[in-house]
Amino acid sequence: MMTRAAIYLDHNAASPLLPEARAALVAALELTGNPSSVHGHGRALRNLIDTARSQVAALAGAERKQVVFTGSATEAITQAIVGGAKVFASTAVVISAGEHAAVSKAAEATGLPVITIGLLPDGSIDLDQLAKIVAEAEGNLMVALHWVNNETGVVQDIARINAIVGPTRHTLFIDAVQAFGKLPLEFAASAPDMMAVSGHKIGAPAGIGALLVKAHADVVRLIPGGGQEQGRRGGTEAAALIAAFGAAAAAIAERYAAADVSRLTAQLEAALPADAVIFGGNRLGNVTNFAMPGIKNATAMMGLDLMGLSVSSGSACSSGKVGPSHVLAAMGVAPELADCALRVSLGWNSTEADVDAFVVGYQSILERHRARQGQAA
Repeated sequence: MMTRAAIYLDHNAASPLLPEARAALVAALELTGNPSSVHGHGRALRNLIDTARSQVAALAGAERKQVVFTGSATEAITQAIVGGAKVFASTAVVISAGEHAAVSKAAEATGLPVITIGLLPDGSIDLDQLAKIVAEAEGNLMVALHWVNNETGVVQDIARINAIVGPTRHTLFIDAVQAFGKLPLEFAASAPDMMAVSGHKIGAPAGIGALLVKAHADVVRLIPGGGQEQGRRGGTEAAALIAAFGAAAAAIAERYAAADVSRLTAQLEAALPADAVIFGGNRLGNVTNFAMPGIKNATAMMGLDLMGLSVSSGSACSSGKVGPSHVLAAMGVAPELADCALRVSLGWNSTEADVDAFVVGYQSILERHRARQGQAA
């Protein structure tokens, strides 16, 4: 019996550290000083940060000055929503029923009314409802929506969201954490005022993220301090984590393409039983959220973990708990079926052998389930 997972299939929770990011991290840890110091030691660290800022900006389609490094995507999201609502005198926050807890909790933290838009059965945000809310709003709205759903991989119609909110006086924030490195963000040329991205979703260490901001949103603040990040986020920069983030941003596209992740996901889905239910319509090519009726996700995950296969039931940001998915509930999925949902998410180091191992492992769980059903009959 394995005591630790040998095959990792939970990239939407966190992607393994890229070799390029590891090398940049170790090299930066050898340096001493404070990036704000004007002497040689400080300038060496500042150069690392400047390089990383260019690398993250390039992957995001942003200008260098639009990248604000933060301690996590959750911090970036909170800065955008809480700080942005204050700066732009928002009268309400608009989110969808499928948002990550980082977005929904930040919306609550503003103390403003929170308007929640529903999801359609295919997992897409009800944009007709968004258009109606925006058109009828009397005050300034903070609209905070995700680009790619972390549980289902559903890709939202970002072009229509931009068209609905972009030309208005309202503020638009996009949680681009699951899109970053997989889809072209083109932040500088797009409508959103702010976007959040994360390091550990693209093969950098945890503990580093970034908020992308347009010039008019540059005054949005959350953490005051000594003027770091051009006064936009206080606290001495974690130069080693930032350097690793930059290295990951520079390497992830090539690594992701080399893994041919979309093909592997299609291979996995083709091997699922005919009666498996796959959730979500227009999905990113690295995520499969599915259920086999009658096989509870907690039981399946335990069995797979004992075989050395790491998957999840949805978001990893719930203190390790396996609970009902608010995303599937918002899509109208029956609770008894949602309780059977598993999320398999692939990434830069996924292989055919990983997919084959999952298929074999899940098939064995399915066979045991059917055998127990036969005995009960």
